[in-house]
Order: sequence, then structure tokens, then C-alpha cells
Amino acid sequence: MSYHLIIGDKLYSSWSLRGALALELAGVPYEETLVRLRQPDTRARLLAYSATGKVPLLKTEHGMIADSLAIAEYLAERHPEVHLWPADIAARAQARSACAQMHGGFMALRTHMPFDLSRDEALENMPLDVQVDIDRIVALWNECHLAGGQRGPFLFGEPSLADAFFAPVAVRLRTYRVNVPAHAAAYIETIYQWPAFQAWRQAGLAERAS
Repeated sequence: MSYHLIIGDKLYSSWSLRGALALELAGVPYEETLVRLRQPDTRARLLAYSATGKVPLLKTEHGMIADSLAIAEYLAERHPEVHLWPADIAARAQARSACAQMHGGFMALRTHMPFDLSRDEALENMPLDVQVDIDRIVALWNECHLAGGQRGPFLFGEPSLADAFFAPVAVRLRTYRVNVPAHAAAYIETIYQWPAFQAWRQAGLAERAS
């Protein structure tokens, strides 16, 4: 089998990061094509791959898969031996729930704190609805740690798709200098020490210099 991942700028595309981390967790080789975002030809280039006109996209032997959550579920089904979701059924249910909440929610956080790996500055004024999102995320991370039995530094002990989905949130909280409780700060540091994320971050920061 072969995989081809189409992504946006690593510096700015949080959803692309999720797709790439899912592939890294699966441990499978893949080809990568980067389409620069916010360019005059961006939409035309993306439409050449998919009618969604969005990233990430994963080209597989079963066709083009759009959306990071669909990509994650496809890889989990294709590579069950890797356990991209937690093995325990209760933990797995909580992991899926957490990812679904991230996938469909926290719009204030996304709106007011755009993903940018190069940022290092707090918001001048923290909107109330953003703080509500942050508080919920911090609580959700704690719920995940408890559901995972607190057996390791990742949300469910070992790296899983849940971490792929929350890595961009960890980036936002660090790059916007948000003060969080100790357990959340430790998790953010875990993400920053994750080799798969470090490789993406280094490539993203290199984009800024190019």
C-alpha cells in the first residue's frame, strides 16, 4: 500500500499537522506534497486533488480521503496492529470523544488564537469565550489522563490519535503564552519533546526563513 499526504504550510496548518502525526503514529512510509496556503493559485491546486479544496488530503489505494478525522479512522482501521487508539475499550471511547470535541468545537480558541509555530506573544486581551475554551481543554486533558490510567506522559499513556489531535492546541497554548495548571504544562512539554512533532516544527520554522 502507498500513501500520499497533501498538506498546507507546516507553519500555519494545524489540520495538516494532525494528518501527518497520524501517519507517523501508524509508522508507514508516505509521500508528502505541500501546497502553499493564502496564494492566488492555492484553491486551484487543491481542487486538482479533491473537490473539498481543503487540507489535509490522503491519497490511498481506496481513493482520496479528506478531513483529518476521516484520515485518522482510516489509518486505525488499516493498521490495527499499531493501536492508534487506546487498546482499552473505555479509554478508546474517551479518546474518540475527545477528538470529536476537538474536531467540532473550540471555535473561539481557533478564531482568536490562529495556529502559528513561530509566534511567541500573549494576547493583549483574553476574550472570555477563549478562556472558556482553554478551561475546557485543560479539564478534558485531565479527563483523558484519568481514563488512560495515568500510565505515561501522553493523554492515554502512550502516543495515540488523541495526541495528534491536541498537539496543535498545545502549540497554541505555548505560543500565546497561556498560563495553565502544572498537569497541562507538563503535557504541552510532552508534545514539544515528541520527535514526530519536533520534525514538523523544525520544517515549519524553516518555511518562515525560506
